[in-house]
Amino acid sequence: MTHTEQHRQTGQRRRTGGPRNSGPGRPAPGPTARTMRRRLRREVPSTIGLLADEQDFTTMRQYGSFPFDDHAGYLRQIDGLLTSLASQGVHTTVGLFDPEEYAEYCADTGLDPDSPLSRSRFTAGIPATGAAVAYTGQPLDRLVPLLIGTAARKATWEYATTVLADLGACADCGQDIGRAAFDRASHTLVRLLEGAGPGTHHLVCSVPAAGEQLLAVLHADRPEGAPALLDSSEGAEFVSLLALGIALESPGGVVLRTTGPDAPDRLHGWRLQGDTLVPLTEAEVFNAYCTDADTGEPFPPEPGVEYRAGFDLHLDDTGTHH
Repeated sequence: MTHTEQHRQTGQRRRTGGPRNSGPGRPAPGPTARTMRRRLRREVPSTIGLLADEQDFTTMRQYGSFPFDDHAGYLRQIDGLLTSLASQGVHTTVGLFDPEEYAEYCADTGLDPDSPLSRSRFTAGIPATGAAVAYTGQPLDRLVPLLIGTAARKATWEYATTVLADLGACADCGQDIGRAAFDRASHTLVRLLEGAGPGTHHLVCSVPAAGEQLLAVLHADRPEGAPALLDSSEGAEFVSLLALGIALESPGGVVLRTTGPDAPDRLHGWRLQGDTLVPLTEAEVFNAYCTDADTGEPFPPEPGVEYRAGFDLHLDDTGTHH
C-alpha cells in the first residue's frame, strides 16, 4: 500500500466514522428547528370554510382575489387539502362559509372583503358562531350533507329558543309561556323514552313555523334496566322545537322508531294537540309512513317494520299554564 493509498483510506475512515463531536460523554444532536416546527404544526388545529352550495360559490367569485372559477374543481381542491392535513396529523374543523355573513362581518370590522386575509379571519371564527363539524376522513359527499344538516339544526334551535324567550308571561296565570312549554316538552320526552322501552330509538319532531316545516332529530340508546343515553345537544334541540309547538299550539307531531335485537323495527306516532301528544292509530301511522308527502301517492311499506299506534304517555300537568 502506498503512502497515498494509506492517506486516502485514513481520510475515508475519518469521514465515515461519525460526527467528530459524538464521542463518549457528548450529547446526541437534538431535532432541527424545521423538525420542531413540523411537530408543533400537529398541535395547531386548522379550520376550513367550505362553500358547500354552488350559489354561494358563485357569489364569492365577485372578489378578484378568490382564486377559483369552478365549484367542482374547488371541491376537489378542498378534498385534497383535507386529506393532506389529516396525513400530517392535523385536527381540522370544517365550517360552512356564508358569503352574506362574510360581507356583514367585513362591513362591521372595516376589513376589505376582497382579501384572502379577511376570508381567513372570518373562517377562524366560524366554529364559535356558525355550523362546523370535525373532519374525520369522511368523503365530501358525506361531509357536505352533514355540514348542511348541522347548519339547519342550529338555525332551527336558534329560532325556537328566540321565539320561546320572546313570548313573555301568560296574561291569565302569569307564568312564563316559553319556560312552561320547555318544561312540558322535557317531561314529554322523558315519557316517550320510558314508554319506548329498551332498544335504539330514533325520534323526529316536526313543527310548522316560519313558513316551513321545522324538524328536530334525536337518537337515544336505552339498555335493559337502565335509563336512556342521548346526546345533550340533540336533546336540547328536540325539546326546544317540541316546546315551540306547544307554546304556539301548532299542529305538529312526533314519530318514534325503535330498533332492537332479533325483532322487527317498531314505528309509533303522535300528533301535537295543545300541550299534549295524542297517540295516532295504527292506520294513521301506516298512512303517514307509506304516503308521499309531496304527491299524496301511496308507496309500499318498508319490509321488516311494524306500524303501531302511539302509546299513552300518561302526561300530568307538568309545565302547563292556564
